[in-house]
Amino acid sequence: MRGLRRDQVRLLVLDRRRGAIEHTRFDQIGDYLLPGDLLVMNTSRVLPAALPARRRDGSRIQLRPCVRRPGAWDVLAVEPEPPHRNVILVAGELVEIGGRLFGRVIGRRPDIPLLWRIQVVDDNLDPFLLFGEPIRYSYVPEPVAIDYYHSVYSTQPGSAEPASAGRPFTWSLINRLRAQGVGGAEIILHTGLSSYQDDDFDREHRLFEERFEVGAETAEALRNAQRVVAVGTTVVRALESAVAPDGVVRPMRGWTDLAIRPGSELRAVDALVTGLHEPLASHFDMLEAFAGRGLLARAYKEAVERRYLWHEFGDSMLIV
Repeated sequence: MRGLRRDQVRLLVLDRRRGAIEHTRFDQIGDYLLPGDLLVMNTSRVLPAALPARRRDGSRIQLRPCVRRPGAWDVLAVEPEPPHRNVILVAGELVEIGGRLFGRVIGRRPDIPLLWRIQVVDDNLDPFLLFGEPIRYSYVPEPVAIDYYHSVYSTQPGSAEPASAGRPFTWSLINRLRAQGVGGAEIILHTGLSSYQDDDFDREHRLFEERFEVGAETAEALRNAQRVVAVGTTVVRALESAVAPDGVVRPMRGWTDLAIRPGSELRAVDALVTGLHEPLASHFDMLEAFAGRGLLARAYKEAVERRYLWHEFGDSMLIV
């Protein structure tokens, strides 16, 4: 939309061994990858997850689903227009989407009281595909077509918000990296919400569970890799959740609520491709686990000085 190819965003490179910071462009990422490296990508596809809904009194709200369970969703209920303040629902009330009954409110989620559990009538994705739009925050003031949110390799619908670290990859860049000897593997992790629309609550970093899958082929590829390069914090969370007691990643499918914070031991992942995250975000904690506070602080200072762009449509970072 700004006249750039996806892979022409800027790339901030952090070299932990040398304590060095470099500035380049994403399509030059191959300069920092080696034959035998393995890029692991999350193939989850983002849903148009902002759902326009009506309450039993006829008032409009927006539902933002966070965690999907059999027959139920844990959702955030907000006002339909910016700034999208939280709305209090009533246990037992019915909610409609597109003039049809969507579900019944069960009540608040005890551990994350800003989320509401809704028992749905039809356990499918039709309401999203028919009536939803991508969740937007204030830095995206106008609607953007959902194709811009997808990575070129995403295939499995299920995320409330995009696993956006892979957005800058193009097929031509991926093919060039393959020719260079850089391998590829896939995981699935369906992401929830990055914000509860409440700054004080967001600072608490309340973690929720996310559904993930690490297949047998990916587990085998990791064992043969010289260096595992995760494309995004979601990949880190999935792979580290699948590490067995012997330190080897095993095929696994299920839920993870793993928190990776400064000082956490990383046993499955050696390097990381990521976007730029605000220091209050839980993602930032994970970046400190990779790079350490000092190097990360210097890198972010340079990113601010050079006016790097944040969030899913912004610039990128590689930590090696």
